[in-house]
Amino acid sequence: MIMDFFRRGTPETAPETKASATGPVVAFQGAGRVAWSPRDTVSLTRTGFTGNPVGFRCVKLISEAAASVPLSLQDRLQRYDVHPVTELLRHPNPAQGRAEMLEALYAQILLTGNGYVEAVGSDGAVPMELHILRSDRMALVPGTDGWPVAYEYAVNGRKHRFDMTGAMPPICHIRNFHPQDDHYGFSPMQAAAQALDVHNSASRWSKALLDNAARPSGAIVYRGGDGQGSLAPDQYERLVEEMESHHQGARNAGRPMLLEGGLDWKPMGFSPSDMEFQKTKESAAREIALAFGVPPMMLGLPGDATYANYQEANRAFYRLTVLPLVQKVTARLGEWLSGFTGDGARLDLRPDLDQVPALASERDSIWRRVSEAAFLSETEKRRMLGLPVLATEGDGHAG
Repeated sequence: MIMDFFRRGTPETAPETKASATGPVVAFQGAGRVAWSPRDTVSLTRTGFTGNPVGFRCVKLISEAAASVPLSLQDRLQRYDVHPVTELLRHPNPAQGRAEMLEALYAQILLTGNGYVEAVGSDGAVPMELHILRSDRMALVPGTDGWPVAYEYAVNGRKHRFDMTGAMPPICHIRNFHPQDDHYGFSPMQAAAQALDVHNSASRWSKALLDNAARPSGAIVYRGGDGQGSLAPDQYERLVEEMESHHQGARNAGRPMLLEGGLDWKPMGFSPSDMEFQKTKESAAREIALAFGVPPMMLGLPGDATYANYQEANRAFYRLTVLPLVQKVTARLGEWLSGFTGDGARLDLRPDLDQVPALASERDSIWRRVSEAAFLSETEKRRMLGLPVLATEGDGHAG
């Protein structure tokens, strides 16, 4: 009572907030200012996706496979067939369906290491629309505790600022692990950057060979009647003109050459280093596939026999690449969308592994083993299979 008397009239202290002790250290250099990404995502996307067939196929293969994985929504008690969140994911916005939106999100993460989802028209309820924002246009603004207080989206000099200090953040930021960046994720495209450069250079080299009759065909040697080995300027220009118009390019491939007096043709073949160049290109393609986690066999790359058959490669692709990406993204989306429901229930959005065709053989084996386990109750079996526990089920053991 005495202590309460002395406490009278003193202002109430603000509720304690929990934060990492390292937050102010992280934000010291840029609190309140935009933290720019340290990489040029536009150039990486141009050279590694739009300008490289292996990088393009890797991103398309992963993003399309991940977007096609069926999803299930459940909480601690039940699995939902109909829910506002499932309806939102089925029709996220007027321009995109579920598969298109998720493919764009997965592709952004693969290309830049970051994915940004915008919630539109929430007003304290489940958002009316979801939009995927381009990662190269987004910039993070850290606060004094190191966490983002805003995101800035810039297009052609115009900016829009998303405030993250409200009750429900309008932006969901999904990022890959980056060992040297506190705010942005690491892209597989960065890890494959050197291999992409090698592969692109090899493609340009091959194109140059095609433009020059597809091989270093040979040399024209001039021997004059008086022993001189040089042509007059007008003779040299005429010879170059004839070579360019009659003997270079794909349309002139195999065309016979007519040489006048004093000119001799010395054929030339590929050198050993030229023959190894194609192997270097194939090695670079395998390194690109390795960075993205795609079995080279699925890209049609020669010389790779890691898996016994295509079915094993496809199953490994789903288990090691597609499903980890889907599980990470859907878990973050489910946690973010749970805050909009208003009932305080935590929603668990996860891939429905029972409906993934590539895992059909594994699923059948697991279901058979679990169903034959007589020492497990029905509740324990459902938990092992990732199914919600039914309210009518008990926890007693079978038998």
